[in-house]
Amino acid sequence: MVTSEIQSFIPVVLKACVDASKAIMGVYETDFDPSLKNDGSPVTKADLLSNAIIKSALEQTGIPVIMEEIINSPYEIRKNWETVWVVDPLDGTKEFIKKNGEFAICVALVHQNQPVLGFITAPAKEEILFGGKEFGTSFLSFDQVEQQEHWKTIHPKTETNTPLRISGSRSHHSGNDLKFNESMRQIFGEVEFTKMGSALKFFDLALGKADVYPRFAPTMEWDIAAGQAIIEALGGSVVHAETDQPLRYNKENLYNPYFIVKTKPVIERLTK
Repeated sequence: MVTSEIQSFIPVVLKACVDASKAIMGVYETDFDPSLKNDGSPVTKADLLSNAIIKSALEQTGIPVIMEEIINSPYEIRKNWETVWVVDPLDGTKEFIKKNGEFAICVALVHQNQPVLGFITAPAKEEILFGGKEFGTSFLSFDQVEQQEHWKTIHPKTETNTPLRISGSRSHHSGNDLKFNESMRQIFGEVEFTKMGSALKFFDLALGKADVYPRFAPTMEWDIAAGQAIIEALGGSVVHAETDQPLRYNKENLYNPYFIVKTKPVIERLTK
């Protein structure tokens, strides 16, 4: 897939993310009632509205989609897809229900099992972060979507924060987190922790407010693909916690392995 073709998708996705955000916030401001899916996870009217808006927009590209809120094609069909959109129309539904603002929209373009372009949208803040190795990383507000000259280019940090800032989930924790945190303390000295729901953690990682994000709890491909594209564009990585290899997408099993997100300065320090 050529860079110019991928670039042509950017305005389509940006508009879809803004439109979906408006629908999400319309529900957010009401006394909505969540329901439970078959797997026991919550879903709201906002999830479904956002799903419909983004799915309709991405159909314009002619590229198939993997999405949280649809019945995805079986692997026998998907394995033949060289390029696919991987989408979470409302990441952080639990945080949405709590009304703490910590939810996001995640859209990633995956080519040959690797994310090449990712978008993470913060509906409550009206902000979008997007990027890929061929495009760099940009940060913009909703009112700047059609004003590319106002998009802020994000550059990798050259040093970690002091103390090292470890980003973690607001709703999911495990004993592995304690072991990881101690290993970071032995290398970097003092550490401090930040908690945030959903893929909004990638805003902190990309903007230099956090350095590393370990995840030792279940996630799905659509939760992380966009973040990986953005972090890799900044010289960082999203790797399997055991093999240290980049995560792959459009797998037969759409669950992710446990993973660690490392910013560029963390990688440089660990490889010294």
